Amino acid sequence: MAEWVTGTITQVQHWTDNLFSIQVQAPVNAFKAGQFAKLGLDIDGERVQRAYSYVNAPSDNNLEFYLVTVPDGKLSPRLHSLQAGDTLQVTEEAAGFFVLEEVPDCNTLWMLATGTALGPYLSILQEGKDLERFENIVLVHAARLAQDLSYLPLMQQLEQRYNGKLRIQTVVSRENAAGSLQGRVPALIEDGSLEAAVGLKIDADNSHIMLCGNPQMVRDTQQVLKETRGMRKHLRRKPGHITSEHYW
Repeated sequence: MAEWVTGTITQVQHWTDNLFSIQVQAPVNAFKAGQFAKLGLDIDGERVQRAYSYVNAPSDNNLEFYLVTVPDGKLSPRLHSLQAGDTLQVTEEAAGFFVLEEVPDCNTLWMLATGTALGPYLSILQEGKDLERFENIVLVHAARLAQDLSYLPLMQQLEQRYNGKLRIQTVVSRENAAGSLQGRVPALIEDGSLEAAVGLKIDADNSHIMLCGNPQMVRDTQQVLKETRGMRKHLRRKPGHITSEHYW
């Protein structure tokens, strides 16, 4: 059974009508960048809980989560209505294996995300540990609309901080947006558009792909990488080129 602690909301940032971030103070145990916690509220006598990745670096005590409101959801609309000073429940221990220690050494590390699945990468990049073994890092954030690129300013700050090591690329599927590619991530890989925009190749010999987001995007991208780049899923017992996590 999960051990729960009480967290207090310190800040709520509403990015769009349905995208928002919350910052929480809670006595959780140490976690690894890329891991997730469960947030919970007691609703009608039942603890309703969902898993959300930490956005903040483990060294930052301001716990941050990036969320989307699911209109018919049990939990997210309630979380959306929270304000500073309100409380919620947080699992004391983090979980998940979408962490750098599970990623093998390579020349170029690609971090591909859709929607709120950007969170784990922001945690990893803000923490900044264990990244020296990669010559290049590429962070790709795909969203439906340009207004959904909530953390673009932070991504740009991180790009400057890493001084040429990190390259960022945004993708928007439903409109033209300055500086963004248009389309779906699998198609942009298949036709070479993503690599052309970034200026680096996705190659089985020197690249590793981290995939996090919509399950359909993850499946489709894995298939494209398998068919066009000769890449396979990375397992401890059988090293490969793709590490993935689904966001439901």
